[in-house]
Amino acid sequence: MRRVFALLLCAAVCAALALRREAAVPAQGPAEMTQVYAALTFDDGPHRSTTDRLLDGLRERGARATFFLVGEEIGANRDLVRRMEDEGHQVGNHTWGHRRLNDLTADEAAQEIGKTDALLTEILGPGSYWLRPPYGFLPKDGERLVSVPMVKWSVDPRDWESRDKDKVVQAVEEAIQPNSIVLLHDLYPSSVDAALELVDRLSAKGYRFVTVEELLRQNGVTPQAGTLYRSGNG
Repeated sequence: MRRVFALLLCAAVCAALALRREAAVPAQGPAEMTQVYAALTFDDGPHRSTTDRLLDGLRERGARATFFLVGEEIGANRDLVRRMEDEGHQVGNHTWGHRRLNDLTADEAAQEIGKTDALLTEILGPGSYWLRPPYGFLPKDGERLVSVPMVKWSVDPRDWESRDKDKVVQAVEEAIQPNSIVLLHDLYPSSVDAALELVDRLSAKGYRFVTVEELLRQNGVTPQAGTLYRSGNG
């Protein structure tokens, strides 16, 4: 009987010591989410119904984007261009008529770029309106011809082809990495829906959406005139 009692007492003491050790170890909270950066870019706008709705959604979510505008589309949407800048987005140049710059003479390419730059300057004042060459094709002698940084992309979900929100979301989620530059087009309602869903989904995974200029500066990259950038890494 004494032996049983001794065994029970020993077990009780060991259990008490184990509880004390557990109490001494601080509880582990959820791991902190690592924040990473990416840039959403939108070509071929502005368009009244779709761009306006996109701007509403980005503002609600605290996300910034970069808009490469076609000169022919700007005239009737000057208020949207001002709103882009007022709400912290980057405004860029996508030429006047969305022509392939590599098919043009130097003078023709300069006119395509210069007309849109002049209109943006008239609306927003002097600035550096970065260029996204249509289709990603550079003008001949681009480094001499282009006096601002140029922007391509690292993720292309081909939203213009599918015009399917779910396919666009899936394609971007599968391809995106920290410092990605994502190509979208804000003239398609499906692309606007996809962009806003992507901000919601990816923000929950630690992504923060900034302008292309901000993305480069986050990585210590000083943008250079005539240089083409495909991601935040340069």
